[in-house]
Amino acid sequence: MKIAELRIMRGPNYWSVKHPKIVVLKLDMDEFAGVLTTDIPGFPDRLETMFPGMVLHRSTEGQEGGYLRRVREEGVPLSNVVEHVALELQTLGGMNSGFGRTYPAPQPGFEYVVFSYQEEKAGEYAAEAAIRVTTALARNEPYDITPDVEELHEIREDEHIGPSTYSIVSEAVARGIPYIRLNKSSLIQLGYGVHQKRIQATMTCRTAAFAVEIAGDKSATKDMLAEAGVPVPKGEIVYTVEELRDAIQWLGYPIVTKPLDGNHGKGAGINIRNWEDAVAGFEVALQYCKADKAVIVEQFIEGYDFRLLVVNKKFVAAAKRTPAMVVGDGASTVQQLIDQVNSDPRRGVGHEKVLTRITVDKDTYGMLEKKGYTLDTVVPAGEQLFLKSTANLSTGGTATDVTDLIDPYNVLMAERIAGTIGLDICGIDVVTSDIAIPLPEARGAVIEVNAAPGFRMHVSPTEGLPRNVADPVIEMLFPDNCPSRIPIIAITGTNGKTTTTRLIAHMVKSVGYQVGFTTTDGIYIQDTLLEKGDTTGSKSAEFVLRDPTVNFAVLECARGGMLRSGLGFQQCDIGIVTNVAEDHMGLRDINTLEDMARVKAVVPKSVSKTGYAILNADDDNVFNMAKELECKVAFFSMDENNPRILKHVAEGGLAAVFENGFISIFKNTYKIRVDRVADIPLTFGGRAKFNIENVLAATLAGYVSRFEISEIKTALRTFLPSATKTPGRMNLFKFPTFEVLVDYAHNPAGMKGVADFLQNVDARKRVGIVAGVGDRRNEDMVELGKMAAQMFDEIIIRSDKDLRGRTAEEINHYVIQGIEQVDPNKPYKVIGQEMVAIAYALEHAERNSFITIFSEDIPEAIRMIENFKVIQDRRVMVD
Repeated sequence: MKIAELRIMRGPNYWSVKHPKIVVLKLDMDEFAGVLTTDIPGFPDRLETMFPGMVLHRSTEGQEGGYLRRVREEGVPLSNVVEHVALELQTLGGMNSGFGRTYPAPQPGFEYVVFSYQEEKAGEYAAEAAIRVTTALARNEPYDITPDVEELHEIREDEHIGPSTYSIVSEAVARGIPYIRLNKSSLIQLGYGVHQKRIQATMTCRTAAFAVEIAGDKSATKDMLAEAGVPVPKGEIVYTVEELRDAIQWLGYPIVTKPLDGNHGKGAGINIRNWEDAVAGFEVALQYCKADKAVIVEQFIEGYDFRLLVVNKKFVAAAKRTPAMVVGDGASTVQQLIDQVNSDPRRGVGHEKVLTRITVDKDTYGMLEKKGYTLDTVVPAGEQLFLKSTANLSTGGTATDVTDLIDPYNVLMAERIAGTIGLDICGIDVVTSDIAIPLPEARGAVIEVNAAPGFRMHVSPTEGLPRNVADPVIEMLFPDNCPSRIPIIAITGTNGKTTTTRLIAHMVKSVGYQVGFTTTDGIYIQDTLLEKGDTTGSKSAEFVLRDPTVNFAVLECARGGMLRSGLGFQQCDIGIVTNVAEDHMGLRDINTLEDMARVKAVVPKSVSKTGYAILNADDDNVFNMAKELECKVAFFSMDENNPRILKHVAEGGLAAVFENGFISIFKNTYKIRVDRVADIPLTFGGRAKFNIENVLAATLAGYVSRFEISEIKTALRTFLPSATKTPGRMNLFKFPTFEVLVDYAHNPAGMKGVADFLQNVDARKRVGIVAGVGDRRNEDMVELGKMAAQMFDEIIIRSDKDLRGRTAEEINHYVIQGIEQVDPNKPYKVIGQEMVAIAYALEHAERNSFITIFSEDIPEAIRMIENFKVIQDRRVMVD
């Protein structure tokens, strides 16, 4: 059993729209093809022994234990076991996923395994590990999953966003606010385009840099708070051991040492009561200093550690924090007590669970040494033994919610502190005997003010009520339901999607929006090309949605990108499918038109419930997509009497049709005529029927976007097809004695559209430059040859630069075979290089001939034709 192909989906995709983050694994089952779990003696027992937690896998029965029961009684393929092992390994690594499916591949002995993931690297690792585990179980070979689980834990800690960021992102998602992770850390974009806001952990785009700087300077913070009447401990900044001695003589013991510009309690020493520990604490604090090698020495305040949280100038939560500790039972050693505490299922590695496991480190040994203990010491019954000097949850501490107990004086004090420092999200560390008593009366003090405070103690306290502290953060960033999204129009289909994308982008811009759009030519922001190439995948879509100047996105979505990684957005406002035809058949196991239709249907399935899917009613595969949609649907058709259109409109639906030479919108019993087709440049006077379809789709997109009819009409009339506006899409060049058409058509449906156009062209001779594509099926290349023979009087066969695994001779053989099947006497010439082929056609062009070039390198082909045209025009002027 081995991996034939592995793909990572990041958005709605062919396999699942509801579960965008999935691993798609194509397995070569090899010796295990057709083998069920019941065929292998002892397999069910070994599986359950290795993964007892798999009892929670419900399978199709919907009951706990359902999956293991199927494994034992009915028997399941080993590909299905791989799916469940991959999910369970991720669960053991702290990443619950839960979705999985298996499907047979078209090839015998191959299976598709699909399962969800939280982190890409973890999903990929789990896939590979699951195959190793399943193979070992099937062969009854020993296998230890511990290294795999540990590796998944490490991946989670490296890749997963922290609990604070996660709480904010979760609240945003609950409100329908989209997000994009901008790096491997916790830098997150909330919202799209001009409406975006950014967070990193609990710092936001509203967090003032000077406030973070002040909070990072402990001395400056303390001075500001003291001047504002806030109780703070007395202290001094020291740089040397001599200055430390002087400070202690003034303050007296016990003291606290901490780095001047530290945070999160790193390098802090508390309750220091002798000179030896004071020097040690000073040296540790120096190690954590960032800029100035300075240490704060303060009086130690007796009491409990509390964290107060203020968001947007309002107090929202308070928690009592307790350092990692154990309680003696008179029989167990320190290590045994730690192991008992860590056995709590709520404790995990890092931030994977509510609590973090206690680890023994230098700080722990120091705490034990002060007590005269070692890890082997038996702790007396009832004794509380603290194992850390600070009360951080990340080192094993616990938190108790005390929000409802805090005294109003302390609430006001917290809000004043946040305002004084200037932090939008502010964590205030307080030490006092009782938070329910005003701080001065309890002889407590404010110890520290933190920018980017952790939220875990509030959203998942060990005891007490969880507090949704992310809610006020989102309310601050997006007040009064202000917009977070920008309109997204997504276009897919076999042919016409690039032209439709460009036409809609032109329409959107002419209405006044700042549009970003993606095409097979590149990424455009406000009509400026920023990335060149085929940019119809998920990363290109995200490029537009990340741009802070864009307030409307028009995104071309090609089959390749959807099969490779899914869509680059979770939902769109309008999804357009122009048509479904044979193209790239056989690639990625898309072998039939029905398969292709399922790929294209991903776009309309991703439309929001209040949005519109715009579908071609003349195409059976596209029309049938409407049956599975939850959004509103509008159809377009070249036939005003199409029964599907008439029925849809009669039921109150919306449609656009080509009728009596007009582009018209049908709504209820009304007919709204938008413009005459002959007056729309893109249709070439009505001769380019396929472009009329594109205009119909674009017109509907504009109408459901609530553009005025006059605005739509203006946009249609001002969109001029040209080599710069629509490169490779019906680019027509008129020479003094002949004409040249350059088009990117590369499949039978696209060529048929050009063939229909050529029927309306008055020419004495039609010449075509064509090429077979190496990754197409043999029959596809034969079909291309047949169509070329039917369309042209003379054919020039060229070769693509990328032959995709074949030789030029092999490809040309099938093209020629198709030509000769139609007309054995049809003249053809093989000229391998595209530019040489074009040059030959131009130089030998006859009067009143029409040359059609199906080009691979559109920019270079256009450049050559334009240069040749300049020369021809000069000759005419001389003559």
